[in-house]
Amino acid sequence: MLVSATEMLKKAKAGHYAVGQFNINNLEWTKSILLTAEELKSPVILGVSEGAGKYMTGFKTVAAMVKAMHEELGITVPVALHLDHGTYEGCYKCIKAGFTSIMFDGSHYPFEENLAKSTELVNVAHQLGLSIECEVGSIGGEEDGVVGMGECADPNECKTIADLGVDMLAAGIGNIHGKYPANWKGLSFETLDAIQQKTGTMPLVLHGGTGIPADMIKKAISLGVSKINVNTECQLSFADATRKYIEAGKDLEGKGFDPRKLLAPGAEAIKATVKEKMELFGSVGKAE
Repeated sequence: MLVSATEMLKKAKAGHYAVGQFNINNLEWTKSILLTAEELKSPVILGVSEGAGKYMTGFKTVAAMVKAMHEELGITVPVALHLDHGTYEGCYKCIKAGFTSIMFDGSHYPFEENLAKSTELVNVAHQLGLSIECEVGSIGGEEDGVVGMGECADPNECKTIADLGVDMLAAGIGNIHGKYPANWKGLSFETLDAIQQKTGTMPLVLHGGTGIPADMIKKAISLGVSKINVNTECQLSFADATRKYIEAGKDLEGKGFDPRKLLAPGAEAIKATVKEKMELFGSVGKAE
């Protein structure tokens, strides 16, 4: 049975580690992440962007696949199915489809509108036993057509949203989605520290986990980050392993063109990336 992210993130915040949110893009992604979480006895959050949900033919399809796979693989660790960067409409679609957690990204609205929509969705999610993440200050880079410059959130606005009772708060601290450019200035720990002081025990979320140096990740966790999102890094690992398989001509050997063989190296590469991240985040063994 899938769970909301509330309890796993409370434990992470209290235990000074972070739970990884790994975005899923298809069956291989889902299977690789679930098997790695089970092997390492780590709680995990499966993230689904609206673009990935559409690619997989809809949120109902995604929820059905994840729930069935969770059961068939005999997964025992806590797993949450979470909408990533959801629109107002997308949140309701995921609630209806059976997701256990949602993220409402109202950071592009004027603050008062973000607050009003967040208030409504927090009430709806909690009535149904779902966890909810909200965002203040846009995250840089591009994800599903949403482009942000990597702003730093206003700590007072963070407190206002946190006080609604959200389960986790995504606050911009100079982080971006995708690959980090050479001139990236790094995370603003001053902003993160100020937000943590205003929001107390609220688990904070770091988006754009790909490419942030390990020492910055560890410092962010020490300053209250309890959930870290990873997507691009798994995509890069998968693409690299798949390219090597084809460049080596293995798809031309025997039945090497069979998708079960063709996609296997990429799936193993995702597992290796997820394992590396879970070890860095400190979540290994925390589900025991």
